[in-house]
Amino acid sequence: MTQSTGKQDPHSCITDRILAELEQGTRPWLKPWSGGDMATSRQARPLRATGQPYRGINVLLLWIEAQASGFVSPSWMTYKQAQALGAQVRKGEHGATVVYYGDSTKTVHDDTSGEDREQGFRFLKTYTVFNVAQIDGLPERFHIIPEPAPEMERIEAAETFFASIPATVNHGGNKAYYIPSADRIQLPPFPAFHDAHGYYATRGHETVHWTRHESRLDRSFGREKWGDEGYAREDLVALSGQSAPHGTLQ
Repeated sequence: MTQSTGKQDPHSCITDRILAELEQGTRPWLKPWSGGDMATSRQARPLRATGQPYRGINVLLLWIEAQASGFVSPSWMTYKQAQALGAQVRKGEHGATVVYYGDSTKTVHDDTSGEDREQGFRFLKTYTVFNVAQIDGLPERFHIIPEPAPEMERIEAAETFFASIPATVNHGGNKAYYIPSADRIQLPPFPAFHDAHGYYATRGHETVHWTRHESRLDRSFGREKWGDEGYAREDLVALSGQSAPHGTLQ
């Protein structure tokens, strides 16, 4: 048995946030690159004020928020935690919603036995945290950003493979997609990816979409709009390219 507490249903809050990303064509749990300042940003696991990493769905929620706002630091804290450190959230800043999942008990009356008994239940509630970039007066340790990792080496076999495919590929921005009308693949720059495999897997995924063009396989699955059955079937086909070793197509 699960209960939800708080003014906003946590399940709806999480679902709405993820759907908003999907409506923009982004699958945040699959995105293997970082946005913002690529010289300092690698998508590190979000951290609490104590330095402990967040877990579960909170990792995804804070990754989405950091990407949308361009936050580089992985550290987050509540309004009260900031105040306890002698700091202050800046006026006008909006926090990110995270969730807490816990266990509790309550006393219920058993009509059959006529006795009271303890019944356990699980609950989910939301609370708000702020990135350290939104807070003034924090101790210096919260503003230390880890040195960027050196750019990973390219994989020669994968480079050779993709060089043999006559697809037009442009690099730039922080989104990956294929544009049928322009017959072009767009990818973030290689250094924006967390590792080489992420780059080649993403390129493989978009290259499979490239094969659907009417001048090649002319594959539509009856697709008429974003998110319909044809769209879903096309994405399932393209996933085979993203999951292939080092981005090679299967």
